[in-house]
Amino acid sequence: MRFAVPSQKRKILNAGSGPQAARRIAPLFRSGDWQETRMDIDPHVQPNIVGSITDMKDLFDDGSFDAVWSSHILEHLFAHEVAVALGEIKRVLKSDGFALVFCPDIESVARHLLEHGADDVAYVSQAGPITPLDMLYGHIASIAQGRHFMAHKTGFTADRLGNLLIDAGFAKVTVRRDEHFEICALAYTEHADQRRIEAELAAGGYDLVEPSV
Repeated sequence: MRFAVPSQKRKILNAGSGPQAARRIAPLFRSGDWQETRMDIDPHVQPNIVGSITDMKDLFDDGSFDAVWSSHILEHLFAHEVAVALGEIKRVLKSDGFALVFCPDIESVARHLLEHGADDVAYVSQAGPITPLDMLYGHIASIAQGRHFMAHKTGFTADRLGNLLIDAGFAKVTVRRDEHFEICALAYTEHADQRRIEAELAAGGYDLVEPSV
């Protein structure tokens, strides 16, 4: 059964939303111009729809969304599933849409591990203290509570994520690495108005970077 989003507003899919709406993460989507659909594999986070990012064909038609937000989801997939998931993200986007994809930066995580140790607290999140082991293999406390889907099954460098997005059919990708052990990728579909999207993201506080792919 496909999930319809009956709205004249621009539509964003929060793919793998967890318990939070995208507008809480990205100031851009606080605007009343956007209608968000939250999808997650975990029914306990009360998404609009329960589903997997690797197979949305029965959920959404081609070109259903103006934007896709995917934050710290890809690392929970097996390596061979990532290309499938990115292909699905590309499929559900309109031809002038874009995707924002976030995941841990294993290069900076590895550097921190070598310099400070595997159990060093790199930072404190809403889930509690985060160590290099948490970032590499998944949040240990959550997994210990039986949430085994929180385990990490693959990893990304900036180059790898950017190239995978290009391989998935995106016309252009920009990637940045931040000080919080994170890679942030902005991927444009073939007819995306890059200047307009960049202006909107900048107005929303998104830190744009030079293209790396």
